[in-house]
Amino acid sequence: MTVNWKQEVEARRDDLMRDLFDLLSIPSVREDDKATADAPVGPGPKAALLRFLELGERDGFITKNVDNYAGHIEYGSGDETLGVIGHVDVVPVGPGWNSDPFKPEIRDNKIYARGASDDKGPMMAAYYALRIIKELNLPVSKRTRFIIGTDEESEWKCLDYYLEHEDVPDFGFSPDAEFPIINGEKGNATVNLVFTGKNEGMLKLIKFDSGMRANMVPESADAIVEVSGDTKAFEEEFEEYLKTVPVTGEIKITDSVAAITVHGKAAHGAMPSKGINAGTYLANFLSFYDFASPAKDFLTVIADYVHDDTEAKHLDLAFVDDIMGDLTMNAGVFKFDANKDNNSITLNFRYPKGMTEEGIVAKITDKLANTAAEVVSVPGGKGPHYVSPEDPLVKTLLSVYEDHTGLKGHEQVIGGGTFGRLLERGVAYGAMFPDSVDTMHQKNEFMSVDDLINATIIYADAIYRLIK
Repeated sequence: MTVNWKQEVEARRDDLMRDLFDLLSIPSVREDDKATADAPVGPGPKAALLRFLELGERDGFITKNVDNYAGHIEYGSGDETLGVIGHVDVVPVGPGWNSDPFKPEIRDNKIYARGASDDKGPMMAAYYALRIIKELNLPVSKRTRFIIGTDEESEWKCLDYYLEHEDVPDFGFSPDAEFPIINGEKGNATVNLVFTGKNEGMLKLIKFDSGMRANMVPESADAIVEVSGDTKAFEEEFEEYLKTVPVTGEIKITDSVAAITVHGKAAHGAMPSKGINAGTYLANFLSFYDFASPAKDFLTVIADYVHDDTEAKHLDLAFVDDIMGDLTMNAGVFKFDANKDNNSITLNFRYPKGMTEEGIVAKITDKLANTAAEVVSVPGGKGPHYVSPEDPLVKTLLSVYEDHTGLKGHEQVIGGGTFGRLLERGVAYGAMFPDSVDTMHQKNEFMSVDDLINATIIYADAIYRLIK
């Protein structure tokens, strides 16, 4: 049976947009302070999960809520199960939006909202693809489980819990990356550098705050410094520093206390070189002054071992694999408070095969042995993942992409982590195209309407070829 997938998607365009806008309107950021047994990562992700399951029930699918951690929408039957796995949680909003991030709107044929491209837009595209297959009553020989996660942007509690209680799909993809395909994902490890001790010296670092998540390049950084000496000279030196670096900033001095802000550029932590890390630039400026430990070590470690080094060369961790590429490092969160004793720098590493999390921790520990930094590995790391280009799953998905775009498909490896890696035969597939603008984890996140429609067309054809 020949199906005009474009025609079928266009016939449902208005419904798709309405359901997507409804989902985008739910502020589904993880909130640990509001988490309960009934809302494991907070009320927002739970509400988004419930809304998606309501769509499945409305459209006649079998649905299941797995204790508000995750859920699935199921179609078909057979000995094998295709998993389509995505998420409805989103990263924090951050400053600088031109519109309300949870009141989606279309400007210049782009849907602006937090989660538009990561991952509510792609998830809705994949859902409508499955809905089309169901509504056309096409013959299938396999079961499809459309799995909805609620904690992908943090610890993956959702899918860890789900896979402990439900069967693992035999193969599948995550609509949470880019076309033509992602069949390799680097390992993901997060390390905290913890600084303890009294904060004294000619200058006193009262507070330093930058970053929201380990997987986001900090767009802004703030510091409060008690200045002993010529405050006017300190202010002028900051202004001169700004002339030499690719960031902007402000300084305000009241009596002997300076409040400093630096503005950089946000980016996904898997591609830190695309951002401008406001935290490291502010620390680099302050590192030239006479602080004492732990403030001195906190600032010096950032300036000497982290600043302007997304490949971790200064930590002796530079490494490249022929297939999976290089190791990258994102300094995602900086927290220092003179009234506390657990100040920290959070580093997120994306590493290829040939490296291990244990090796990364050991190298950092050795390199920073002469500083006050204690190196602490954060639980939840994941090793590298790779599916051969010869696997029938990869071949089928690339063939669908080529048929609908006229472009040559090819394998790709990314530093980002998607739920595709949870399956032995799992990949990431769309929804960004080669010419798409990547705004994931950034202010004014958007997904183009054309990309949304074209991804839905590709997903419908791909899912059907995999399960027929």
